[in-house]
Amino acid sequence: MPRFFVNASQISNGENGTFITVTGDDAEHIARVLRMKAGERVTACDEHGIEYETVVQSTGQEVLLAVHSSHPSENEPPYRAVVYQALVKGDRFDTVLQKATELGAAEFVPVITSRCTVKLEKSEYRKKVERWQRIVYEASKQCGRAVIPRVREPMLFRDAVAEAAKTDLPLFCYEGEGTEPLPAVFDHVHEPKSAAVMIGPEGGYAAEEAQLAADSGMKMTGLGKRILRTETAAPFVLSCVSCRYEL
Repeated sequence: MPRFFVNASQISNGENGTFITVTGDDAEHIARVLRMKAGERVTACDEHGIEYETVVQSTGQEVLLAVHSSHPSENEPPYRAVVYQALVKGDRFDTVLQKATELGAAEFVPVITSRCTVKLEKSEYRKKVERWQRIVYEASKQCGRAVIPRVREPMLFRDAVAEAAKTDLPLFCYEGEGTEPLPAVFDHVHEPKSAAVMIGPEGGYAAEEAQLAADSGMKMTGLGKRILRTETAAPFVLSCVSCRYEL
């Protein structure tokens, strides 16, 4: 069933029931791409994770949906996981956004590390974030998420570490010495409400960055015997977190 995201201003209650008005690109997608007609069913989700089972009433520049039932979504993890992904080249960052959204990430923070090969000017941030947010939005619709993860502006490494270290499960994924395997880290944390997954760039973290992370209280975490590509690491870790705390 097609799924779309709405906000409170699009939902109206009246004597004849509850209705949702869909506008803009979503309305065009329903009417012109999906060619939906009156009587067909659509799922809508609001920003609070409530799912609305609806039926199309009319289509056009605006699409009117009649709400038949609503309930809290069961599609979100019991923890809030933030992915702190170092900026990487090409479409690798896009891959992280898409796959990590499917795997339950609640937020993305692009991180500027010493070995990042991607250099962005602050004047480019807004355009980049808008593009990244569109990727997350489409991935959220496709995989049945109840909320749309947020993509934030790039953050310096030291600031990202200070923020990530405050979570219940602050995972610093590192291929160097002094790490614990993920199962051992999980054994020390029971039912976390928040998690951070920090992933380095193609060339990995500098030694001084790893030391700063360790000193800040991050859990230095190894990801097994093989070296994962930067775009593989976050989805792998989120899958492990989901297997331990969600499934």
